[in-house]
Amino acid sequence: MHAEALNRLNPSGETIQVGTTLITFLVTGADSNGSVAIFEMGVPSGEKIPSPFHSHDAYEETIYGIEGVTTWTVDSTPIDVPPGQALCIRRGEVHGFANNGDVDARALAVVSPAVIGPEFFRAISAIFSAGLEPAEARARVGETMRQFGLTPAPV
Repeated sequence: MHAEALNRLNPSGETIQVGTTLITFLVTGADSNGSVAIFEMGVPSGEKIPSPFHSHDAYEETIYGIEGVTTWTVDSTPIDVPPGQALCIRRGEVHGFANNGDVDARALAVVSPAVIGPEFFRAISAIFSAGLEPAEARARVGETMRQFGLTPAPV
């Protein structure tokens, strides 16, 4: 394979750990002229999303199950996403996810347009790694979410 072709495969290739969840960016907005961001999420068994339920008004987020099962709660309705199934979360829908199973799960997330990217997950990871008191961490996560166009849901 030519070197130019190899540079186009998973051009971003950055993995960011947020709590126990691993986020591996495959394509960012910079790679796709802003049309799409694609990342894989690795979620250990029994884990919930390390940020609050939220919505976003500037993009759709489609989740495709690769391994294990993630459970997405979208507007108060739990939806299991097993391997081979896709769930489109529309703009404005409040959502969050968990891995309620006893095996690790992997899912692909496709964000269109590519409004969010690795910068958001790096910022959230730094908050989780800072050893803050829970109330301070929640406040900083909420601020960061708003900075990147996510709206935390009321608790």
